[in-house]
Amino acid sequence: MKTKKIIWTFSDLKYKTQRKVIVFCFLFFPVLLLAVFSYLPLGRMFFYSFTDWDGMSREYSPVGLGNYIKIFTDAEQFAVLKVSLYYICGTLVQTVLALYFATILSFKVRFRNFFKAAIFFPYLINGVAIGFIFLLFYRADGMLDTVLKFLGMGNLIQKWLGNPDVVNWSIVATSIWRYMGLMFVIFYGAIASISSEIYEAAEVDGANAWHKFIYIIFPGIRQVIFVNLTVNLSGALSIYEMPYIMTGGANRSKTFLMNILDTAFKYNKYGVASAMSVVLLIIILLTALFQKMVIGKEKT
Repeated sequence: MKTKKIIWTFSDLKYKTQRKVIVFCFLFFPVLLLAVFSYLPLGRMFFYSFTDWDGMSREYSPVGLGNYIKIFTDAEQFAVLKVSLYYICGTLVQTVLALYFATILSFKVRFRNFFKAAIFFPYLINGVAIGFIFLLFYRADGMLDTVLKFLGMGNLIQKWLGNPDVVNWSIVATSIWRYMGLMFVIFYGAIASISSEIYEAAEVDGANAWHKFIYIIFPGIRQVIFVNLTVNLSGALSIYEMPYIMTGGANRSKTFLMNILDTAFKYNKYGVASAMSVVLLIIILLTALFQKMVIGKEKT
């Protein structure tokens, strides 16, 4: 009788109440997992950033803003942040190239499907594998040097991963080759969503391909461009796997994220590493806020 009463009680509830109960039951465990594995570690990271914790002992002393002051007064930290500028420039080039190819291939082009697959394929390859591939590609007498010699441009050959003035551009070029496919697919899908009737009306008015891009395609996918650019700028600030595999941070190629991990796991300065992670998080959040403000202005 008690079991029946419980069933009747639930069935007698109003529809809105039943829906709230069901929604709560479905959301409880995902939110719990999110809190335990995301928000709680984030809170601990903020706490550790104000201490001198070494990651092993159970004791730590508060240092106030000492870790943050060290970050902004240490010349080495600024040198590492400077490396991020290379990847930010690479993101801008990557966005332009992805938008260019997406625009070209959105019209009737011979072997269009082949080119789309060729552009997107690098994104499907594991980043570690790409790091090893280009490590061989850039080595002395490797594929790049062989091609330059074949083209009669042997005078351009140098230590692609050994020259501090060139190494970051070499890794950035690898990053562009890998991630451009994802941006290309997003841009291509956005362009495909534009009605063909608009293009037909533009052709009747005598618009050429450049006019279609300026007055139809770009305004139609402007918000997609800003969102895509913001996401990739955030990724440029936290790039890790390819520079780590290809150079290990040598020759002034260490990124900010690599420096965070070295500070934590090599030197056992978890307090400083936590403060650096907080700074990186703030930079990414500011980038996202800027993107939101720009999109908000576009809507108004």
